[in-house]
Amino acid sequence: MKKKTLVLTENFPPLSGGSGRWFWELYSRLPNDEYLIVADDTLPDNQFDKSHSINVIRIPLNSNEWGVKSWTGLKFYFRCLIKLIKIIKQHKITHIHAGRVIHEGVTAYLLKFFTGVDYLCYVHGEDVETAATSGEYNLMVKQVCKRAAVLICNSENSANIVKRLGYAKDDKIRVLNPGVDTSKFVPAKEDLQFKSKMGWENKKVILTVGRLQQRKGHDKMIAALPQVLKEHPDTLYAIVGRGECLIELQSFINKLNLNKHVQLLDEISDEIMIKCYQQCDLFILPNRTIGNDIEGFGMVLVEAQACAKPVIAGDSGGTKETMIINETGVIIDCTDPKSIAGQINSMFQHPKELISMGAKGRSHVENELTWQAHVKKSQQIFEQP
Repeated sequence: MKKKTLVLTENFPPLSGGSGRWFWELYSRLPNDEYLIVADDTLPDNQFDKSHSINVIRIPLNSNEWGVKSWTGLKFYFRCLIKLIKIIKQHKITHIHAGRVIHEGVTAYLLKFFTGVDYLCYVHGEDVETAATSGEYNLMVKQVCKRAAVLICNSENSANIVKRLGYAKDDKIRVLNPGVDTSKFVPAKEDLQFKSKMGWENKKVILTVGRLQQRKGHDKMIAALPQVLKEHPDTLYAIVGRGECLIELQSFINKLNLNKHVQLLDEISDEIMIKCYQQCDLFILPNRTIGNDIEGFGMVLVEAQACAKPVIAGDSGGTKETMIINETGVIIDCTDPKSIAGQINSMFQHPKELISMGAKGRSHVENELTWQAHVKKSQQIFEQP
């Protein structure tokens, strides 16, 4: 029987986010006739699916409750199962890839019970860490991991979390780092026209790309900015992303009177985002751990290095695995604005070293973190029994 895999993920373009980009980049490079993406349908007027040739079916995959103790959660899983069982039969699905442990992994676990179809499950780090704080979710994740054929962790850090929490051992875990398209994310010469359009002319631009949520640490970088401006008054902090912390961040910017030095760009096109990477001077992901919420890997750090930019990241989660520490980027305590400001000021004082770090970053990504290498590794994992 020919292998046909259903990829079940709520997070998939045009929804933004690292895991959605990961799945798009991976499965768009695999044979179309062997994979069927089942993704969320909550975005109206979805033009994205008209722009590609991947097989995508859209069904509701968003819920306010993912537990099974509540009526809302039970109804959600019941509706998903009815739709997915029909899809499995219609498309003769032989395998399932679940995008997260909850809720996609739980759904895959239930589908295995009713249809016998085996599944593997992706693990992002913060998903299992957060689930472990709830007795109900903890039990659900244990069952998902126990019945999964393979767990694909996005970093060694995420794999260690899975083992520490007792969800699985080494024999079931495979580490697969997300990659980057090195033909799109490329170094570029200074573009004065773009800089002028963005208001970046004659400025030292520090860039962050990422959802506006606490663990990304935008607030700590903003708090560090006054100290940076004392030594480098031409500095601008540009933030690309949207999220639940937007109002809070805007209020903080106003409070510190930094409106001329912080730029909130919201969601922008991939083309403009890549140009932002290319034309900034320094990239920072000032991530930190909030409760059990961590940065599993940090794809944006890889994208920045692909564009030959030096990077700074917080000492939390899997960000260490994105770089060659102290050669292509640095890891610091991003819970402390003084630490952030000190590191930035030091790096800005040595512009030649910044260029050298950026060049090494590009080489590092080309050698270790391309999507081509990622696809080869994934195919080896998928072919395992």
